[in-house]
Amino acid sequence: MTDQPSAQNPEFLFPLWMRAFVRGNALGLIVVALLIGVLSAIFVSALNAASQFAHEILFGLPRGEHLSAAHHLPWARVLIVLTSGGAVLTLVSLLVGKRFAARTADAIEANALHGGRLSIGGSLYIVLQTLISNGCGAAVGLEAAYTQICAAAASRIGRALSARRSDIRLLVGCGAAGAIAAAFDAPIAGAFYGFEVVLGAYSVGLLVPVATSAVVASLLAGMISGHGILDIPVASQRFFAPALGHVFLLAGLSGFLGIVVMKGVALVERVLVVARVPAMARPILGGAVVACLAMLSPAVMGSGHGALQENQFQGLPLGALALIIVVKCAGSAVSLGAGFRGGLFFASLLIGGTFGRFYAETINTLTPFNFDPGAAAVTGLAAFGAGVLGAPMTMTVLALEITGDFRIAVFALVAAAVSTVIVRENFGYSFATWRFHLRGETIRGPADIGWMRELTVERLMRRGAPTAPESITIGEARKMFPAGSEKQFFLVDPEGRFRAIVLTGDLHASDLAPEGPVNALALARDAALTPEMGARDALAAFEENECDVLAVIDSRESRHVIGILTEAHALRRYGDELERRHRAVIGQ
Repeated sequence: MTDQPSAQNPEFLFPLWMRAFVRGNALGLIVVALLIGVLSAIFVSALNAASQFAHEILFGLPRGEHLSAAHHLPWARVLIVLTSGGAVLTLVSLLVGKRFAARTADAIEANALHGGRLSIGGSLYIVLQTLISNGCGAAVGLEAAYTQICAAAASRIGRALSARRSDIRLLVGCGAAGAIAAAFDAPIAGAFYGFEVVLGAYSVGLLVPVATSAVVASLLAGMISGHGILDIPVASQRFFAPALGHVFLLAGLSGFLGIVVMKGVALVERVLVVARVPAMARPILGGAVVACLAMLSPAVMGSGHGALQENQFQGLPLGALALIIVVKCAGSAVSLGAGFRGGLFFASLLIGGTFGRFYAETINTLTPFNFDPGAAAVTGLAAFGAGVLGAPMTMTVLALEITGDFRIAVFALVAAAVSTVIVRENFGYSFATWRFHLRGETIRGPADIGWMRELTVERLMRRGAPTAPESITIGEARKMFPAGSEKQFFLVDPEGRFRAIVLTGDLHASDLAPEGPVNALALARDAALTPEMGARDALAAFEENECDVLAVIDSRESRHVIGILTEAHALRRYGDELERRHRAVIGQ
């Protein structure tokens, strides 16, 4: 993917002067980030309204009531809506799924592998799937739809402006930041989400555009929908040893609970495969299971915002809190594992907040060391969310913006850091990267590794290479390749297939008889590179074969020599590209 595309490319919809302004001026990116913030607020508000409208119509809710906080939902209606939602999701997948299946990368994958390029069609498909899943009551959040459509719009604007690869990645981060900021009325948390989850790096050069998008999106979303952030009543907690001990213990438990939930999604998928449940029937079956869980507690349904808010103001008994934790964990795993589309960010707030309150109520009952339930809820929310997202600073500042209490924010910071370390050491993935791992991708974060795949042997090699039959003698080879003519040549069999390398220096320095076979001087027998191999794989091949030059063959089957690659050249190009990407990240 080139950083300087042709001006005639039909993707570039903006005038040349505008594209030059953005590519050559930092202020241009800030202006574009402001536009992305405006679009993010509009998209998030529209999706929120659509989801709430679907809940009110399908479940007969009073206007403005959250699904997860609803009471006395008829079981038959819940079952019909959830299973019908699964059927509609299956139908949508059958009708248009094949068309968009190869274009459904999310913002993290796009930034990691594709230089920030997102398909509008594929993104709208993800948004539709998520809206159907959440609208029918499945235990998934809308954040997947929020970040997808906002990041896709940002990516499209970047391409229309012929922005550089690094700038498109930055704009995708601005879109994701705007989405989260608008969803929670939390601009700082939105900005850190963009840095930690989508960009994978923080620098002064990235700060202003991302912050601009997040602030504008938060302010405008508040004006459009009048929404407010979560309100959790907290008694400011003093810093003393028992309180910090609670924070560490709660963080550790939250981290392991996050691992259980993430593995639970994969477990549900495996069970359905082993049970040979047809793929078309899985969302319907998953909807039926979630409906049964909803009869135990309606908190399992939807994103869970209403239930979290209600839990903090009502003195629920320990049994009710434990039930909410269990059914929401199970419901999220079943929903995602059965094929409903959505995320775990919103669910993690309910699970973590309720788990924190359950922990505090239990400790306060059993021990004299009291821990404020509100502070514990925010601490658990931050710890569990950080473990699932792999974004400790995002959850810390979200806790600060929820409470406005810096003491609680310190507790949240400690808990988020501890939980993140526990998940990283014992699991190794966030939820997003775990899903990539299950698909066979080796992505551990949003850092740009796509260029490594684009830097292939075909781009690095020198075409054409001297060859000789493997049957010739040393004397014949010396006549064919006089000293100083070539550094090396390649031996081939009678069919022209590569066999080995011979260094011309070794050929002329050898004490072997001229009548001897040149094969005696051969190196790297049958070791060769193919054009599609990446630079990293090529460097590993050099190290494995202890050779500083390798042949490039057309394929493993025909094995005809088409070029040559030296380790020194590959290292130099790899280092140059690595330095270039690093400078783009830090804004130099």
